[in-house]
Amino acid sequence: MNRIVKKEILNSTVTSMEILAPAVAKKARAGQFVILRVDEMGERIPLTVAGCDREAGTVRIIFQIVGASTMLLNTKVPGEFIEDFVGPLGKPTCTRGMRRVLVVGGGVGCAIALPIAEELYRQGCTVDTVVGFRRAELVILKKEFETVSSSFTLMTDDGSTGRKGLVTERVREILEESKNYDCVFAIGPLVMMKFVVSTVKPFGVPVTVSMNPIMIDGTGMCGCCRLTVGGELKFACVDGPDFDGYLVDFDEAISRSEQYLCEEARAREKERAREETCNLLKMEVH
Repeated sequence: MNRIVKKEILNSTVTSMEILAPAVAKKARAGQFVILRVDEMGERIPLTVAGCDREAGTVRIIFQIVGASTMLLNTKVPGEFIEDFVGPLGKPTCTRGMRRVLVVGGGVGCAIALPIAEELYRQGCTVDTVVGFRRAELVILKKEFETVSSSFTLMTDDGSTGRKGLVTERVREILEESKNYDCVFAIGPLVMMKFVVSTVKPFGVPVTVSMNPIMIDGTGMCGCCRLTVGGELKFACVDGPDFDGYLVDFDEAISRSEQYLCEEARAREKERAREETCNLLKMEVH
């Protein structure tokens, strides 16, 4: 079991936690992930390593409260424990030899983009960053990105903060000004990554995307995270999660991601009912 050291609410739907996991912290690198179970009856869920403190032995995870497991995880407080915390899994993001990159993050995908931007910055790379959110109150990690970025652009769908519009608009402008980028890293919702790839393609700049579909065992045994990349079957957990964006079949990935929406909705309602029952029992005790 792994103890929760710190918890921070980033916005109404996104939470950051630091977990005591010295073995994971010692080896984790940008782009890798862990698989955890909140309790002994819980499902396995993959979460990207959003940072680690090797000396303290802690690993940072950032998660969006979208399903039953993340709802349950969000009820935990510092001092409590997580049943299982396994990693690091997946291949680290390839950052070697990069001199200038464009990092594009969308929504909670920024939690994956940030450690990549930080690692590139530590290596002396020039990092330009574009991040997008639906509205102002959902913005996360702004200061952290600004610290490691030579240029930083914040986009919101409604224009409530930063610049109004989609990240693809700013990406196109940047590449029209200069194509001198070694790589574009795009991390966010599948639809966002698909359109970032199509936006970058005319400029001929390589694009790396991070694919985080449903995973269960994280070792390639179950096949749940299968993707079609360059016409070949790949498993995101062992072959990725990073892939050449030009080769990913995004339409297939989007279709597969929608297969479990009904089951996820039922699980959320079950977890809400459980929380309500627990709260009522607490009120009766007091």
